[in-house]
Amino acid sequence: MTITMGLAGAGRRAARVHAPALASAPDIEFAGIWALSPGPVRRLADRHGVQAFWEFGDLLENCDAVAFAVPPAAQPDLAATAVQRGRSVLLERPMAGDLAGAEALAKVVREKNVVSQIGLAWRYAADVRRFLHTELKRVRPVSGWGRVLSNDHLDDDLAATWRVERGVLRDHGVDLLDLLEAALGPIVGVQAHGDRHGWIGLMLDHLVGHCSEASMSASVPSSIFRAGVEIFGPGGAAALDCIGVVGPPAYRTMYAEFAAAVERQVTPALDVEHGLHLQRVIESADTGIVLGA
Repeated sequence: MTITMGLAGAGRRAARVHAPALASAPDIEFAGIWALSPGPVRRLADRHGVQAFWEFGDLLENCDAVAFAVPPAAQPDLAATAVQRGRSVLLERPMAGDLAGAEALAKVVREKNVVSQIGLAWRYAADVRRFLHTELKRVRPVSGWGRVLSNDHLDDDLAATWRVERGVLRDHGVDLLDLLEAALGPIVGVQAHGDRHGWIGLMLDHLVGHCSEASMSASVPSSIFRAGVEIFGPGGAAALDCIGVVGPPAYRTMYAEFAAAVERQVTPALDVEHGLHLQRVIESADTGIVLGA
């Protein structure tokens, strides 16, 4: 079975990540693209030989599912509209601009019982999966640390305005928190300090007494670009360098698994409920940063 899928968004991430992945996915028919700006929509649609839609409703009429590459603040309303029409949704992370938006979207997904998946790209990379499924069995995790340091928010070619305004926690920080949670268990408490536009430090409490630390910034010199985690336990230590793990193969896996979930009508592990949980962790950390400023 082939899933017919549309793309909402025509910005940098849509052009560099989502559209190429959709166009090359073997089990997906790329139905077309919609966004608010006609020019980028037309150019991206022409590049991939698909239809450009000028109304979001028209896109929904021509697909079974929608992938979103829009700012977090815009995603809940658009995705809720798609879900109300019975369309499955592949959502960007974070899933909303605030907790209220995430809760509202999750509620609609529950009510309509459609397939949802969060685009946590690190989790679809082969190296990350080997680490989680093989290395951690040896280590028997108890604690760990993670970091993500880049100059993405200083690079005009990479930084969308919303990413710079909201800071690293709501950008790369989502992937880092998700990976630490995958290694050590659900995050149940967070203490945060720092500057959302500079350096951020987090102390994380995980279920069953595990703990971790995280450092992040997207405004550092490119010479100190770092991304990765190290996990410790009775069996020793296991480290994963996350630089370069995410690329076209990871996104192809993400889309292939989403298409399979839609076909079988099963709920992926990284669904809207997981996205809502991560949103709560992010909001708690961000509140701590603001109160500590």
